[in-house]
Amino acid sequence: MTALAPLAWGSTYAVTTQFLPPDRPLFAGLMRALPAGLLLVGATRTLPRGAWWGKAAVLGALNIGVFFPLLFLAAYRLPGGVAAVVGAVGPLCVAGLSTVLLRERPGARTVAGAVVGALGVSLVVLRPGAALDPVGVLAGLVGAASMAAGTVLTKRWGRPEGVGPLAFTGWQLTAGGLLIAPVALLAEGPPPALDGRNVLGYAYLALVNSALAYVLWFRGIGRLPAASVSLLTFLSTVSAAVIGWVALGQALGGWQLLGMALALGGSLAGQRSAGAGRAAAPGGASRPAPAEVTAGRPPGGSGTESGPGSGRTAATPRP
Repeated sequence: MTALAPLAWGSTYAVTTQFLPPDRPLFAGLMRALPAGLLLVGATRTLPRGAWWGKAAVLGALNIGVFFPLLFLAAYRLPGGVAAVVGAVGPLCVAGLSTVLLRERPGARTVAGAVVGALGVSLVVLRPGAALDPVGVLAGLVGAASMAAGTVLTKRWGRPEGVGPLAFTGWQLTAGGLLIAPVALLAEGPPPALDGRNVLGYAYLALVNSALAYVLWFRGIGRLPAASVSLLTFLSTVSAAVIGWVALGQALGGWQLLGMALALGGSLAGQRSAGAGRAAAPGGASRPAPAEVTAGRPPGGSGTESGPGSGRTAATPRP
């Protein structure tokens, strides 16, 4: 179920190019985050309490508010393939932070999966003669580190007792959207005029790519090791390549097919190694439900979601 999130994020590029106004990346990030966050908060009618006001703001900034603009900046200053490869360092960042903050020591197979997956992403998206822009590369690296930190902190803090993944996701999307709003206004000016096609595109990004996808993503981080979950981000590149081939008529050559196989293999390798080292969130124990059992392992555990660390409810935007 967690893998559905990056698979959905892979459609963002096609939706952005085919349905949204051009040259408004920050406004696109704002429209992905804030409406979805307000919708979830309004539906659950649950607000943070006490220290969770600050924690929700920090998580919303790392997973959404900082990550979205930096990812768009990298995408605009770098060829799409280079931006994707730079972002592929995220799972390695998560593996390192998990060792320090969560005491989850990723196994050799998880680390190998991260390296193989990053290689697969590079084969799918890189083209000969791709240029490197220092500002774009820095933005991509900082953006990947931001989401990695948000992933690990969400795992470390869990979520408050009695708060479900819908409300938890709504807090972060709202906080991130509020952070993006003034930056978008200053950098891009007032919102553009929208037609029906634009509205449809923004609605898809808000409801499917943000509200639904991030609920699944944060929920999965609460149930699985953070490093293993982060490897699933490679699936967004596979999804984007398939959608580009089917819907946009983009060609897939032998190297791209090999890269897709490596990215998929890297993701699955990390999931197979998750069982032996599976760790609960520090806030409370939680075992995976059968729907989230990793590849190649039989169902196990109660599948309950009780306790403050039982569920985590996000990068990427993927322009």
